[in-house]
Amino acid sequence: MKTLRPPGRECNVVLAAQESFVGKGQGIREVGYLDCVGGGQVVVENNVAYVGNMRSPDGTSIVDVSDPKNPRQISHLGMVPGVHSHKVRVKNDLMLVNREIVSPKLAPADFSGGLGIYDVSNPKHPKPICEWVTAGKGVHRFDFDGELAYLAATDDGYLDRFVKILDLRNPAKPAEIGRWWIPGQWTAGGEVPTWKGNAHKVHHPLRFGNRLYAGCWFGGLVILDIDDMTKPKLVSSISWSPPFHCPTHTALPVPFPVRGRRLMIASDEDVGRTDEKSPAFLWVVDITDEKHPMPFASFQVEAEDGSPRPSHTGCHQPCEKVTGTEIPVTWFAHGLRVIDFSNPHAPREVAWYMPDPAPGVPRVQSNDVTIDDRGLIYLIDRVRGFHILERV
Repeated sequence: MKTLRPPGRECNVVLAAQESFVGKGQGIREVGYLDCVGGGQVVVENNVAYVGNMRSPDGTSIVDVSDPKNPRQISHLGMVPGVHSHKVRVKNDLMLVNREIVSPKLAPADFSGGLGIYDVSNPKHPKPICEWVTAGKGVHRFDFDGELAYLAATDDGYLDRFVKILDLRNPAKPAEIGRWWIPGQWTAGGEVPTWKGNAHKVHHPLRFGNRLYAGCWFGGLVILDIDDMTKPKLVSSISWSPPFHCPTHTALPVPFPVRGRRLMIASDEDVGRTDEKSPAFLWVVDITDEKHPMPFASFQVEAEDGSPRPSHTGCHQPCEKVTGTEIPVTWFAHGLRVIDFSNPHAPREVAWYMPDPAPGVPRVQSNDVTIDDRGLIYLIDRVRGFHILERV
């Protein structure tokens, strides 16, 4: 098995210098901080945080958070040039990390994107099990339930990323069992896209029961029926671009009714805008009739008034663990925002946390957030810094 783990830079706990990094907030206080390279995703299992690092030579940082006041790195995987491994999932002692080529000129000529699959029964010593590869750039964001993975992946004959369902019940021998694409993506099958470039592509599938919910960039979002995993079927789709100018990142169903309605929280990502208008924001979508999803409320931070802003200012990603009608959401240059959607017609901000930028970093870039069984909030910056927070 070829190595994909060159030595990476170490994360360093800087408790003595923590004051200079602590931000300000309302309804949230900082518990702990780890000064480390930036990340694209953070997940927590059994008091261990797994961070998918944003850029090579860093790949994945594994952090002991059993004492949240003193987080400490216990393991680290590197990544080859031109590739990032910025997404991570952990279930049943298996860790999956993505391999996505971002610079073909820098990536090794024999490198293929896909997934790295590891045994993390001892997180201090992750053991490689398998490297699953696919043609093209590889895998972007994905979901994993401990047995099956739901990927936004590339392959020969398809225009950019689409859904692949991967069986990992034998993690040493992953097997694709199903796929779904936006009509027009299968160019090898004679399909012709109705859009230009890579405007329509699957960004982020999430499984809930017998459904997949997927953000599809400027293609909006889709709900897929996966009763038959081998043949996912479209239930419905919706897109709001145009007239809105940011791509749809995440379609997150709320796992309980709110005021008798089924809801979805959908985030647009503040990148790749079709013009220079105001930053991305959050949507509340009614999916009570899942064949007819309907956005009926939205939220934007008060500081944004519609004036032009630089990219990576607005909304990015909600916490995917929905435990109540308050949801933490990363808002790039506006840090972390906690949104109360108990009245889904009028979502409102009830708490926020704005980290100080780390030295040498021009502005905050809050990228991903999760919570653990203790109710602690984990916030990762895409450039530098990892905050552990709690609601007060």
